[in-house]
Amino acid sequence: MEIKRYEGNGRLSLVVERDGILHFTGRTCMPAGPGIKEQVAGVLGIIEETLEKYGSDKRHILFVQVFLKDIIQDFDALNEVWEAWVEPGFEPARATVQAKMAKEEALVEMVVTAAKK
Repeated sequence: MEIKRYEGNGRLSLVVERDGILHFTGRTCMPAGPGIKEQVAGVLGIIEETLEKYGSDKRHILFVQVFLKDIIQDFDALNEVWEAWVEPGFEPARATVQAKMAKEEALVEMVVTAAKK
């Protein structure tokens, strides 16, 4: 079984591929937008670009783990942007938790697992 690592920086790889499955590092929208909706939309855009770059698309996402800085305040806004973005019939499994962010201005981070096309 071959494991491919892409865009490593000495600490981590941006994407790891094994058996046609892509595993992304956590994605944030930096510099951060002013609000949760802007940051969620920004992260989803980055995810789409990365999927395309490595031979996948949002219809092939298997699982997304979402980290929110404030789950009580931002969960509904996250879901509003998410539901407009995800295609009906192609909704991935998802888990959402509250987490302390590495950068104070970051409100959301997402980790993705996707199949290649």
